[in-house]
Amino acid sequence: MDYALAVEDTPETISGGTGVLLVHPSTGETDRIDTDFLSTDTDHFLVVSTRTTAREVEQKLEHYDVDREKATILDALSIERGYSRRSGEGVHYVSSPDDIEGIVETVAEFLEGHSGKLRVSVDSVTEMAYYADEERAREAVEGLLDLLDDHDAVGLFHLAEEVHDESVVEEYRELFDGVISLDVDGEVRGDF
Repeated sequence: MDYALAVEDTPETISGGTGVLLVHPSTGETDRIDTDFLSTDTDHFLVVSTRTTAREVEQKLEHYDVDREKATILDALSIERGYSRRSGEGVHYVSSPDDIEGIVETVAEFLEGHSGKLRVSVDSVTEMAYYADEERAREAVEGLLDLLDDHDAVGLFHLAEEVHDESVVEEYRELFDGVISLDVDGEVRGDF
């Protein structure tokens, strides 16, 4: 199954099972790329948010006019910040961004529980590495890429470039079929 990819300087379509790495400055404006990715040619999507709360994700989706009915959100931050939360109505929670097993399990459940064209956004791998460590974050990414492949889905994984050693960024680049680089001026470059 092919998926449209509505991001400048990238192929028009990518095949199911493709993971795309979004490398950006830590202050980079990634919302437009993320929401374009999620809203195009999609039946259902999951936002794995280790950087913002579910409420902030909902505000972003609303601001960019993305269909909330298609969305499931995994919030890895609210409980960590001390808010008591129960899953329901398209929002799920794990205890913190270092709950790697919980994150991978929730993504698996989403992919198994939905059909059609499925997209996953992981915002962000950098936060997972900050809370867990580089090795566990990388294992999570590898597990998520395997799940995308198994379910013919596609994913966009955010990585703040300057936070990681150059060698770590290169290792991540090698894991992915496509890399979108966003520079500080907002210029986008695709490498597929």
